[in-house]
Amino acid sequence: MRILGMEKMSLVDYDGYVSATVFTGGCNFLCPFCHNSPLVINHKTIEQLPTDNVINYLKKRQGILDAVCISGGEPTLQSDLASFMEQLKNLGYKIKLDTNGTNPEMIKHVHQNGLCDYFAMDIKNNLNDYAKIIGFDKFDTKNVQKSIEYFLSNDIDYEFRTTLIKEFHDKENMKNIAKEISGAKKYFLQKFKNGENCIDASLLNPIDNSTVLEFVEIITPYVPNVKTRGYDL
Repeated sequence: MRILGMEKMSLVDYDGYVSATVFTGGCNFLCPFCHNSPLVINHKTIEQLPTDNVINYLKKRQGILDAVCISGGEPTLQSDLASFMEQLKNLGYKIKLDTNGTNPEMIKHVHQNGLCDYFAMDIKNNLNDYAKIIGFDKFDTKNVQKSIEYFLSNDIDYEFRTTLIKEFHDKENMKNIAKEISGAKKYFLQKFKNGENCIDASLLNPIDNSTVLEFVEIITPYVPNVKTRGYDL
């Protein structure tokens, strides 16, 4: 596992649990609003944390920590992700996996082998508008669609989530997203916050409170359990 960072204790990365969060290097997207730009752009030059060191730390925290969140970057790019998750499971940890959904086979594998307790999949935009928000001219969304369909059609504990950007999301986008994930268990609308570690967010802006409430109203007929994160509503 190419682990490039670790938050040793978090109360916010896995709702309801005290967790550690490990960050993998590399991503197949270049979302300008990404807050982990070093893990995406400079991942080849960042010193790697030895997996054994991470496992040893987690052994010492058994009974103190409840869970481990695996984030990135994009963790499903790691060929040994499943074996790492198995080691965590053997230590008794619950596991949350953050993913962009581009590796449905890995998602399926870790789910069917009981290696992941909770998935959080980013929905960047409606499928027809994916390319421009992830930093490309063109993008084939078939794997993203496969992951969405897998979550919708299986007994899995998961959430979909979208970071809202004024320049990328409007009422039409949100209605289309809602249709594409219709029937989802949970859908979170997250507030964008600019920061120095964003890839290129200088021209991006958050969605305001009143517009978010309009989005919730639009989405609710398709996904009744829609909530917000980061908004003071």
